Amino acid sequence: MDIEHLLLLGASSYHSGLDIGAPEGSKLIAVTSGTITFTGFLGGGGYTITLSQGNMKFTYCHVSPTYIVKKGDIVSQGDVIGYVGPKNVYGVKGNQYYDENGNPTNGATTGPHLHFGVRVNNNYIDPLTLFK
Repeated sequence: MDIEHLLLLGASSYHSGLDIGAPEGSKLIAVTSGTITFTGFLGGGGYTITLSQGNMKFTYCHVSPTYIVKKGDIVSQGDVIGYVGPKNVYGVKGNQYYDENGNPTNGATTGPHLHFGVRVNNNYIDPLTLFK
């Protein structure tokens, strides 16, 4: 996929990742084959899935808390690994994020979307550098 297609999908500018506007329930696709190395609530990222391959980690944030993968799963590029989550989530111990109405949110978010982060050797890079 090229940058023009990502921007047409509603991607925002880089900020340790890329925000891609998508309705709740949209499929999240593995960008590469690898191993799921994290599923859980991760502060500002809300419910999160991390896919690792070699020295790279691909983080999908603000996902649905109804996980379809678990830590240790091996996935192939193109597999559905999750879904865009809801804006509001309830019952998360220690969640410090709330919307304007006082309802707990899926991390630091104002609505359903995917925050996609990429790390190389544990350093964040701009995900757009991976696309031509």
